[in-house]
Amino acid sequence: MSGAFAPDAAGRLRLVFVRGLELQARLGIYPHEKAQPQRVIVGVELAVEDEAAPASVGADELRRVVDYERVVRAARAAVAAGHILLVETLAERIALAALADPRVQRARVSVEKPEAFHDVASVGVVIERVRAEMTMG
Repeated sequence: MSGAFAPDAAGRLRLVFVRGLELQARLGIYPHEKAQPQRVIVGVELAVEDEAAPASVGADELRRVVDYERVVRAARAAVAAGHILLVETLAERIALAALADPRVQRARVSVEKPEAFHDVASVGVVIERVRAEMTMG
């Protein structure tokens, strides 16, 4: 993803990511896209609070971190929920699911349709969502 989030020790943020998640999705506005699933590639980047930053090591326990398996499961669930017209909608649903974890400050999600056109490598969208409290004030 271009313009990737970066870890920031001073800002107490770490980067959690999922790259290249391939799913079969009923996604698109055309009849053939509604009739059968197509391959989509999902990428997720999360700016996550890092309580051990800037210089310590946190407890070696899963409960203190954002579990990327949950992020993958949320993306799979968004696809399994049924036909979606827009790649934007799918990306937004995945981002909001990630933001359900209060440690996630920002979520950037890409959704690509690599087989949309025979002469194009991929088409899609990248969206970003932020925790609601960050947009106030």
